[in-house]
Amino acid sequence: MSLAGKNTHVAFGSPAAALAARYSAHLAAGELERDGAQRAVVDRLSELADALASYRPANGSTTLGWLLRGTRKGAPRGLYLYGDVGRGKTMLMDLFFATAPVGKKRRVHFHEFMADVHERIAAARNTSSGDAIARAAGQIADETTLLCFDEFHVTDIADAMILSRLFERLFERGVVVVATSNLPPVEQYRDGLNRALFLPFVKMLEARLDVIRLVARTDYRLHKLNGVAVWHVPADARAMAAIDAAWRRLAGEGGGTPMELPLKGRSIHVPYAGGGAARFSFLELCEAPLGAADFLRIAHAFHTLIVDDIPVIGPDERNQAKRFILLIDTLYDNAVKLVASAAAAPERLYLGTDGFEAAEFRRVVSRLAEMQSADYLALPHGRRA
Repeated sequence: MSLAGKNTHVAFGSPAAALAARYSAHLAAGELERDGAQRAVVDRLSELADALASYRPANGSTTLGWLLRGTRKGAPRGLYLYGDVGRGKTMLMDLFFATAPVGKKRRVHFHEFMADVHERIAAARNTSSGDAIARAAGQIADETTLLCFDEFHVTDIADAMILSRLFERLFERGVVVVATSNLPPVEQYRDGLNRALFLPFVKMLEARLDVIRLVARTDYRLHKLNGVAVWHVPADARAMAAIDAAWRRLAGEGGGTPMELPLKGRSIHVPYAGGGAARFSFLELCEAPLGAADFLRIAHAFHTLIVDDIPVIGPDERNQAKRFILLIDTLYDNAVKLVASAAAAPERLYLGTDGFEAAEFRRVVSRLAEMQSADYLALPHGRRA
């Protein structure tokens, strides 16, 4: 699994000036409102960008690297940025990543990173004896100087049990970390099994990274959906153009990238993900063998879902109807925003008139109507009360 990020950065002026210029351009274009909390984070990221310009980590995999370790400046302190969803954390990190003057840099969703780590550890155990976690960390450090994590969230015990040893090695090798999360470090893995074994990692993060809460006044997720129709009928070329425009507002002009969401030893393929949003077709969600756990994993990972080409579901297509019912219920229960193109209005989507699915679909119709309202769109992402 490749985790390589884009290695482009502005080639003129200082990195801090480049970051400030990009942020100012967003303000001038009306894509952001002036916000003192965001501005303070931009200033801190600017300091880090300038520090990275002169930072040269020693290569710990060589004898010369170990000798040089004591003669070179220590690694700049990284940043752990947390706060409510939709406050601009991902956007700020994207601006920083684009301008960071580092050749070996990666920006990756945290769960995707951990899936790669587990693959490396398994490969190390299969090919040789010794500390497999240390070998995996060494490989990552050889490839990466700046590691940017989006949606840092520890829920899996297999992840929790290796993070302290993994990041101890990464920090020893001078890897600089920037992360965004909805939770402060101390709240990570709050009710997890064997949490006492995880707490050294929390202390390590707090020691190595500046922990900053972003208390921005605006929900920028809602800002991106402001004035955007979220249900498009019929699913024709005009609807596709509107959906594409909504997706660009959510994921950026690059249109996002594919990713794998780990789930209990397997993964869910996400065709496009970016900016905390994901895009699927109806076929990929409701004609694939997905169930409640899959939809819940998706709902926890993304604040907005775009679903293309929802068809009219016939009375003999009960499996598709059941999955669609389950999908909408899960999105609704977790306040996930839905943007969709469909062959018909919600009340005309299912042609069945009797049985369990027909009865359940009446609730789905009501929920789909509510999910188009301004009140629903203003809800924070997460479990509804």
